[in-house]
Amino acid sequence: MSQKLEGKIALITGGSRGIGAAIAKRLAADGANVAITYTKGADAAASVVKEIERAGRKAIAIQADATDAGAVEAAVEKTVATFGRLDVLVNNAGTAVAKRFEETTLEELDRLIDINVRGIFIATQAALKQMKSGGRIILIGSCVGERAMTPGLVPYSATKGAVKMFTQGLSREVGSRVSERQLCRPAAAQLNFVRIGHDITSHPELVSHLLSNDSIT
Repeated sequence: MSQKLEGKIALITGGSRGIGAAIAKRLAADGANVAITYTKGADAAASVVKEIERAGRKAIAIQADATDAGAVEAAVEKTVATFGRLDVLVNNAGTAVAKRFEETTLEELDRLIDINVRGIFIATQAALKQMKSGGRIILIGSCVGERAMTPGLVPYSATKGAVKMFTQGLSREVGSRVSERQLCRPAAAQLNFVRIGHDITSHPELVSHLLSNDSIT
């Protein structure tokens, strides 16, 4: 039986653990060959690659800090060099600081902006240079970027609100080239850095569903 992502190539930033790893495995299960980036934890990244390969798909792991423009651009280029194309970018890399606003430092704020906002800017620009018409760019938003739900996440919420507007603005500019630009807003997530509600890693089909709304050319 033909799989819905058969022959497609996906790059997932921050794909060695948590949500990113679950997305990588799900897209591979749906037929895609996959590249993941990671900053630390080479063993975890290698484990994701091995699991995907055991399931019959191809995968590579590339060390690339989401804030390092040169490393991210090189990761995109390596993905294309390895698989011949790039059809899907999942901007998954992110971080949070769970701390009262008055205790949060400027250094922590800068790190949040660097990874959660600047990081998706870098990866998306690099991917657009390689994508042909009909590709997909998916961004991982958050319910706290829509409305305040819990104390201690003021700067994180601000960056996820920025991701929402980034997605809307991008859709106006590149809609004729990239047919879908989706903001996936898990209602709750289990992340490595902060727990909010239930475990979204059990539901990576949220991203897979976005890719199946219509065909990727």
